[in-house]
Amino acid sequence: MLQKIEIPSHVDARPIPDRVVKRFESAKQRIEAFQDRWDRPQIEQFVAADYSHVFQSLDWTLETQMTIGRRFVEWGSGFAIVSAAAALLGLDVIGIESEDVLLQQGRITVDDWEVPVELVHGNFLPTGAESLADDPMLPSLGHPVENAYDSIGLDIDDFAIVYSYPWPGEDDFHEAVFNRYAARGALLMMFCGPNDIRLYRKT
Repeated sequence: MLQKIEIPSHVDARPIPDRVVKRFESAKQRIEAFQDRWDRPQIEQFVAADYSHVFQSLDWTLETQMTIGRRFVEWGSGFAIVSAAAALLGLDVIGIESEDVLLQQGRITVDDWEVPVELVHGNFLPTGAESLADDPMLPSLGHPVENAYDSIGLDIDDFAIVYSYPWPGEDDFHEAVFNRYAARGALLMMFCGPNDIRLYRKT
């Protein structure tokens, strides 16, 4: 069962260190340049989150909520901006990404930010999780890559915090996967759009 934790509306007033703000600005420019390229197909499933808001929400969560550990995993890490930000906040971070070109961009971020983030190529869904989906056409389904957890020797229940940016209409599916596979007491944070960050604890 998932218990919703209300993130206060004023969380966006939390200060962000100047060095982090500059890194977000630089990352935004890289992402815009990447998306403006005309010489390769666009990756439709990659959309940038509001990284400042995510950082503030994660910072608030770590300050106010009990956690069962420091391990953090990002489902679909893309440019690894959230993963890198989580590492700056002192978490032990693994980012999982199925697209090779995005994984390359994520590694650039990790190198530029000089943060200890492990990026893994693979599917963030554990084996059998597809059966929890009501719609077989959800974007999270059907990635022709291996289960990432086999390569890292960890399972979802080894992580204290899971972060995802679900495609519209698949937030319920991400919640169902987390509820089925996460450890009791673990936290799920989802960026579901502007001013819509949701936080749940598995009870």
